[in-house]
Amino acid sequence: MDNLILLISCFVLGILLRRAGRMPENTPAVLNSFVINVSLPALTLLTLHQLHPQAALLYAALMAWLLFGLGAAFFYVMGKRLGLPGKTVGALMLTGGLGNTSFVGLPMIEAYYGHQALGIGIIADQLGSFLVLATLGLLVAGYYTAERPSIGAIAKKILLFPPFMALLAAVALMPVAFPPWLESVLHRLGGTLAPLALLSVGYQLRLGHLAGNSRNLALGLVFKLVIGPALLLLLFAGVLGARGEVLRVTLFEAAMAPMITGAIVALEHDLDPPLVGLMLGVGIPLSFLTLPVWWYLLRGF
Repeated sequence: MDNLILLISCFVLGILLRRAGRMPENTPAVLNSFVINVSLPALTLLTLHQLHPQAALLYAALMAWLLFGLGAAFFYVMGKRLGLPGKTVGALMLTGGLGNTSFVGLPMIEAYYGHQALGIGIIADQLGSFLVLATLGLLVAGYYTAERPSIGAIAKKILLFPPFMALLAAVALMPVAFPPWLESVLHRLGGTLAPLALLSVGYQLRLGHLAGNSRNLALGLVFKLVIGPALLLLLFAGVLGARGEVLRVTLFEAAMAPMITGAIVALEHDLDPPLVGLMLGVGIPLSFLTLPVWWYLLRGF
């Protein structure tokens, strides 16, 4: 409960600080940069180094790939049926098909499942969401704007991404015991992720352009917060018979709000910016209401 109160407090503080004009406009960029380059790599190195490999972790790694594939198919079909512009379909794929598995996901996992479950979330984020965005996500963005990212550029983006470098280091150093002082330093640096990430998310919250976008917004959020995770629950638990904490945390990650970085890619490619802003501005606060429901439902698995 303490962790959840902290997250909500930081989210609200971000909103209030922006409204009060007490911090510079580039505050989110600075906070995001610290989280990406310091907090998340430290947390990745610490938690994955302590994680015990198990076959069930494949569910976490595959979740984002399956979710994005389902989302792309869903939004493509619905786009054809509703006559949506290509850029709107692309925006929905990049926001409704990708979950916020790091900035919101990791703090929420810690709040609902405890610190020991963060390793599962990091696997879902780094081997799932991040790689999907860096490959399929860029291809989708390029398809709807007639741009074609090169394989070399994609590979460079992946290999030089600090949290991914930390993931590789954590796996390589698994046989080596970390000294207590290093674990303490990594723990303190990693502990900055939750408050800074939620402060940044709150600071960036924008609500507007609802007129004329309500149908597309509902389409995107209903898939992201309800249909997508429900389909994965049916596949993993119903068809494959999976059970346990890895399944619960993986599906909890699948139910996260739209991914901020995916939205940034959509905005950079001018894919329906008003809708992208709404997917984040409405989706993130709404997920604070839907995630407890998913947590409750997943207790039986």
